[in-house]
Amino acid sequence: MQLDLLIDNASVVTGDPARPSARRLGVWQGFVAGVDGQLDGLTARERLDAGGRTIVAGFNDVHTHSVWFGQSRLDVDLEQARTAEQVCGLIRDRAAQLAPGAWVTCAGFDPGHLDGPQPDRDGLDAAAAGRPVLIRHNTGHSLTVSGAALAMAGIGATVRRQPEGGRIVTDEAGRPTGLLEETAMPLVTGLLQPESHEHIGRCLERASQEYAAEGITSVTDAGIAGGWIGHSPLEFAAYQRAREAGLLRTRFQTMVTLDGLKAIDGHPDDGTHTTLGAGIRTGAGDEWLQIGPAKVFTDGAMLGMTAAMSEDYCFAGHGRGYLQQDPGEMRRAALSAAAGGWALAMHAIGDAALDFALDVIAEAREQFGAPVMPHRVEHGGVVRDEQVVRMTELEVVMATQPNYISAFGESVRERIGEERVQLSYPAGRLLRAGLVLPGSSDRPVAGGRPLDVIQDFVLRRTEAGREYGPESERLTVEEALHAYTVGSAEATGWDGYKGQLVSGQFADFVVLSDDPRAVPTDVIAEIEVVATVVGGRFVHGGL
Repeated sequence: MQLDLLIDNASVVTGDPARPSARRLGVWQGFVAGVDGQLDGLTARERLDAGGRTIVAGFNDVHTHSVWFGQSRLDVDLEQARTAEQVCGLIRDRAAQLAPGAWVTCAGFDPGHLDGPQPDRDGLDAAAAGRPVLIRHNTGHSLTVSGAALAMAGIGATVRRQPEGGRIVTDEAGRPTGLLEETAMPLVTGLLQPESHEHIGRCLERASQEYAAEGITSVTDAGIAGGWIGHSPLEFAAYQRAREAGLLRTRFQTMVTLDGLKAIDGHPDDGTHTTLGAGIRTGAGDEWLQIGPAKVFTDGAMLGMTAAMSEDYCFAGHGRGYLQQDPGEMRRAALSAAAGGWALAMHAIGDAALDFALDVIAEAREQFGAPVMPHRVEHGGVVRDEQVVRMTELEVVMATQPNYISAFGESVRERIGEERVQLSYPAGRLLRAGLVLPGSSDRPVAGGRPLDVIQDFVLRRTEAGREYGPESERLTVEEALHAYTVGSAEATGWDGYKGQLVSGQFADFVVLSDDPRAVPTDVIAEIEVVATVVGGRFVHGGL
């Protein structure tokens, strides 16, 4: 056998406890052929010298929003804005380049970063000269829109009825301010959808280019084809077209939103299931593009205080948040999907939402057994100790995002208080309980470069440089690397196929300028990604 590629003079971190390190790595037909002595006597079509650089398995982000991320690179970037005036100035500049009536869409907006008042409908109308304006908040759970956009959505001077699981925010006089929460958002985003296959493909191409440059070889997109997070009812077809056109540099798994599934009758022995046409369910696809769990939004976000909590937020008048739908209806729909073979990925940030999510998962496991890939809970903004025990019993994967801490940890602390911060966005507790811990970012809600997030796993420092939660929640660098490789493979049903640099697994790996285990923990994020390889092919950089 002749290898396709042999890399010499490398510091290979295999992820294999039996052989944790190596100096040589061989690739054949897109798979790892072996390391070190396993390659003796083999020739190679191409031979490269790594120059002593570190090679690790490709990073796998199990919770992203790639179309939204790609779109954000095309929108007005508000990340650096610190006042409403600066927001309006950026919008004014973009509007001047657009035709009358064209939409001005904006991303990167964190209302907590602004000094003084927030932008409102009237200010946005003036800045855009009457063009409709849509500002996506970083959380993804709120929008701020202009008066023109409200009018196009049929939202008048007063609000007669609020949407279930959301809110059209009004001022003291009852006039909509332009702020839309949760299920109120589709009233406006629906005006821009469905988006075309071509546009979705451009967004995916842009996202996957950045993923490759950061060492990401696999991602899971957490919500397509429905709900406030989807972009088209035909969204998965857009992924297929993008793959066929060669636009994707990374492997993709997708979560279809629960409301993107439909009740379909089968044989009387099989019953009626909530699923995709032809009974397509979790696991369909291949190693490049696959359908993952069904995404179920149970509650909202911590920053907007819409996440469902068991105790009140610290800010008076904001209560405990809320579930996004009647719990009985949500439960019935989720269980019907589970009956059709779907794994469930339950968005649950508040601890009350987590109670609900675990109840549903427990019932699904009892009735239908274990799915083809693990049931999951997304985020875990507040997780009580007894809930960790229950997740262990149910073999649930929790995808938590430590980059939230560095992005807006102080804002969360203000809303939930120091006592609940001790229970917030766990990591160490999950590992000690024996749970699978994957790497994830929820990009573009917060920055998602894996080396940055690995540093966040290790340091758990807020945007103000303060520690967040107990030291016991911090991971070692080895644990954080394991999460972003092996843990992510296990969470997505690909354990044994990716996540380690061992014979027979996919040749997905990253060449780094330094070993994350050997540098000071506060400079892990400064490590350079020299090259990224997916299926044995360089998709970024080179040696």
